[in-house]
Amino acid sequence: MPGTLTISLDFELLWGIFDKVGTRYRPEYFSNTRKVIPQMLDLFARHEIHVTWATVGMLFAENEEEWKEYSPSFLPSYREKKYSAYHWAKEHGIRPEVHFAPELIRQIIQTPYQELGSHSYAHYYTLMRGQSPEQFREDLRASQRIAGEKFGVKLKSLVFPRNHINELYLGICLEEGFEVVRGNPKNWFWQETQHEDESKKWFRSADCFFPLGSRTSYPFEELTFHSKEPVILPASRILRPYTNSNPFFNGVRLARILNEMERAAQLQEIYHLWWHPHNFGNNPQASMQELKKIISTYDRLREIHGMESLSMEELGYRVAKNSFIKI
Repeated sequence: MPGTLTISLDFELLWGIFDKVGTRYRPEYFSNTRKVIPQMLDLFARHEIHVTWATVGMLFAENEEEWKEYSPSFLPSYREKKYSAYHWAKEHGIRPEVHFAPELIRQIIQTPYQELGSHSYAHYYTLMRGQSPEQFREDLRASQRIAGEKFGVKLKSLVFPRNHINELYLGICLEEGFEVVRGNPKNWFWQETQHEDESKKWFRSADCFFPLGSRTSYPFEELTFHSKEPVILPASRILRPYTNSNPFFNGVRLARILNEMERAAQLQEIYHLWWHPHNFGNNPQASMQELKKIISTYDRLREIHGMESLSMEELGYRVAKNSFIKI
């Protein structure tokens, strides 16, 4: 295989950060996000960039009534209720502008080269105490049901919220139709536990600017296929938000990504970039300019090295097909 650029986006709006910000969010942050997503889609389509949109299932709903209709009856029983999307909604209410986005999901489906994936139905945390495998299964079923009945889509790719990967649940993912899962980078500071480790968070942030771990791209041959689990596609790098306070570090952070892409293309390896669309909410114009530089670099690497763009589903299919060929 030539070098491969895989992009996965964690599309969640407030469902992804309610337990961190509560009601202390700025409405314009999410209105900016809603405006910038069609711009991303247009850019991806024009440059033939294949992207997986791992979307929280609750965003598929048109309104609160439909949200309740598709929610599972067996809800996550976290010991700490603050992590439950259902508990938060009961305490603070539903706001359509930050909790629902069916019109954006339709745009994703209608845009060439885009894959609609899952980020669970309720931004489900599989490493939190109190929840159970069956509750997780019900959550995945709710995602598949609302995607299938409302949009006619069978979801194939899954991204675990907060990258909390419970390896005991991988079999459930496959049984519920998810054939590909995004994994974490292999460096020790990306191996997640139930509660976030502050030292790991520091290393993750610093590694976006300076190399603290091993090479982030990886050869296709490292990916394996197991008949009882999804294909795991490790992430390489998160595109962290643009910040006005330190333009120098913005440049260093972006240069690190571009250099890693270049190395992946030269070595014919996979480079898996990810971010949250709402990361563009504070500085949408500057963030889009950074994304254009990333896409421009990909265009050059495609021309010089034959680099490909593949969604998670497409890359997972290649892995499975290659395994069967070997057999």
